[in-house]
Formats: sequence, structure tokens, C-alpha cells
Amino acid sequence: MNIINKFKYTIVLGFFISSTLTFSQSTKFKVTLDAGHGDHDFGAVYNGHIEKNINLGITLKVGKILEKYPNIEVIYTRKTDVFIDLVERANIANRADANIFVSIHCNANKNTAADGTETYVMGMSKNASNLEAAKRENQVITMEKDYKKKYQGYDPNKPETLLAMTIAQEEFEANSIALAGKIQDRFVQDLGKKSRGGGVKQAPYMVLHKAYMPRVLIENGFISNPIEGKKLDSEEGQQENAEAIAKAIISYKKEFFDGESGDVQVEKPSQRVEEKPLKKVEESKKDTLTNRKVSKSTENTGKGLVYKIQISASTTKLELVPSNFKGLKNVTSTHTSIYKYMYGETSSYEEAKKLLQEAKSKGFDSAYIIAFKDGKSVDIKDNTK
Repeated sequence: MNIINKFKYTIVLGFFISSTLTFSQSTKFKVTLDAGHGDHDFGAVYNGHIEKNINLGITLKVGKILEKYPNIEVIYTRKTDVFIDLVERANIANRADANIFVSIHCNANKNTAADGTETYVMGMSKNASNLEAAKRENQVITMEKDYKKKYQGYDPNKPETLLAMTIAQEEFEANSIALAGKIQDRFVQDLGKKSRGGGVKQAPYMVLHKAYMPRVLIENGFISNPIEGKKLDSEEGQQENAEAIAKAIISYKKEFFDGESGDVQVEKPSQRVEEKPLKKVEESKKDTLTNRKVSKSTENTGKGLVYKIQISASTTKLELVPSNFKGLKNVTSTHTSIYKYMYGETSSYEEAKKLLQEAKSKGFDSAYIIAFKDGKSVDIKDNTK
């Protein structure tokens, strides 16, 4: 091979390797982990337990677990005891084009008996306790330089004022709820922790507001509780929480990024999980016939106001058969950037609440009520008295 041919070969080979690496990197699932607080912002402090240190300990352990997977890339907002502005934490995730953003915190309460975990998604809750939790975390912005100019129009003492600054991010809501639900499930099922409030919560957290992807904020437990605080401040306790969070993230990845079943029992990289695949649309004519009997298209939603129960969202198009939805019949779907799956249909809000409980009893813990008016999706709060 002469010098010219060698040169050509080197260029072609280099291009091939570069293209292969680029494709490989683009298929990675990117997770941004955010350890709440840092440096002069200690977070909650009780009985010698310092929130910023516990948050960082859990975050690094979650990252260490996820980094063992070659198809997962982990981005950290901080890996040391430093202070990062709330908006910069979200921007780190945005610049990385992350698939999900997970902010890790611990809770605290003057009532030292309070215990259990909470996982939040971005939302305008009117619940007093949810707003109080957001107020506590959002107070961090007062430690930032020029915060009044940077967050013009926002009052950290009134988290609900974030409503005026909120842009439409509806496409992330369903996935955020799905991720949060998986995290809460792992806390309850794997660690026996108490799920406060019975499920996923919504609150106007500034750190979630600017992250343009599915995002959640986790309260890992109460450091103000003598027993729970001691456990959270231990290597063993942090490792347990980290494994639960990592398992939930991997389960979410399997379902929403890989298009596989999301239930995960074993999450060690050296072991493979054999899962029963969900039926895809093209699989079975028999299922298609069943689908016609039990499902209705969303476009056929009648005039007036009707309610449905959103039970899940996925990048995978699934056959609308009961076996794909834990036995639930009358499942419909819509598709924008993701497929949203809904159960039931009623013009009565009271009946919708019963349908919601039925969906949750089947295992759809993150299910919630949505509304349509004349076939178009509408804000349930503005259309329900």
C-alpha cells in the first residue's frame, strides 16, 4: 500500500471510528444528578446531621451505580461541597441535553416524629404542605448574587408566584410523574419506607422549573427524625437509598428510552433481567380485534367536558389490550412526542375519582385525572368546579 493509499485509508478509518463513536454517544441515556444545597448553603441541620452532606453522599452513590452501565452517562451539578445557583443546576442538565433531571434532598420538620419519603414533580399545587416544602427549598435563591434581578417577578416566600413565570412544558409532565412514581415505589417496596401523601406530589420548585426534560425532586427522608436522620447520615442508609433511586432510573430508562417493560427486579450490570415483553401494535391480529372491543379513539371523545385517567406515557406504541395495562379495559391513547395512555371516560368528576382509584388499585400509582372539552385537552383546574 503506497503512502497516498495509506493516507486515504487512515482518513476513511478515522471517519468511520468517529461516526461510530458519535452514534454510540448519541444513544446513551443521560442522567443529570443534582445534590441539593452546598458550601454556605447547609440545607436543614438537625442533631448534627447536615443536609448538604447527606444529599451529596446519596448523589455520588447513585452516580457510581449508574456509571457501571456503559449505555448511561451521568452528569453532576456538583461533586464537591460547592454552591451552585438554582437556575445553573437546571442549565447544566439543559446543556448536556439530559434525558432526565433528578434533584436529591432530605426533608425536615419541627415535628421530629415526621418520617417517610416524598417525590415531587413541577406543578402548581394549592396544597399548603407542598407549598411550604417548595418555599423551604426555594429560599436558596436569596443566597445568590443579584437574585432579585435574576428571578424578577418571583417571591421565594410565595412559591405560587412561579405560575407567572411558567412556560408550557406539558410534554414532560407525564414522564416526570412516571419517574417519580417509580422512585416512590422502590422506596416503599424495597426499603419499607413510608410514602407521605400516598403518591407523587406537585409543587413549584425553582430548581425544576428551568429544566427542559422529565424532572423530579426527591426528599429522601427526615433528618429531623432521630431514627431516620441517623440512618440517612450513615453509609448504609445512603447506599440503600441510592440503590432504590438507581433501580427506579434504570427501570424508567428501560420503559421510556429503550421501549422495554419498566419493571426491574435485579439491576446489577453483570446480570441480565429477562422480562415479559409488552405486546407491540404489529404483533397480533387477535389482539387488534380485542382492542376494537375494549378501546375507543381519543378523537371520538364526545362534545362537552369529559374526564379520563392518564395511567402511563411511553415512547413505545402499545396495543390497547387489557394484558398491556394490568387488566384495565377501555384504554385509549394520544400521541405527540410520546404516547399517553388513558383509562375510562366519564362526564362526572365524582365518577372520574372512582376510576382513578380503580387504576391505582391495579398498580398505576402515578395515575391522575385529565379533562377534555369538545375533544380537546383542557386544564382540569379551570374546568372543574
